[in-house]
Amino acid sequence: MLQAKSTLSRLVEAIEQGHEREIIIARNGRPAAKLVPMDTASAGQRIGVAKGLFEVPDNIDAHNDEVSRLFMGGTAA
Repeated sequence: MLQAKSTLSRLVEAIEQGHEREIIIARNGRPAAKLVPMDTASAGQRIGVAKGLFEVPDNIDAHNDEVSRLFMGGTAA
């Protein structure tokens, strides 16, 4: 852990430049963390994580045309 603290910028640079695919950081000889490039980091479970936490109103699409106009630089109706 101490070595990782003192050389963190070099470790990140090695990952960014592709010299290392992953770097395991240990504390007291036991693996504690893994440094990997952002594009290969696991995002974990995402689909369905909010299921049952809120209700979608029946009229959720009622303003789609107006929202589309606003995104395209138009004005609100």
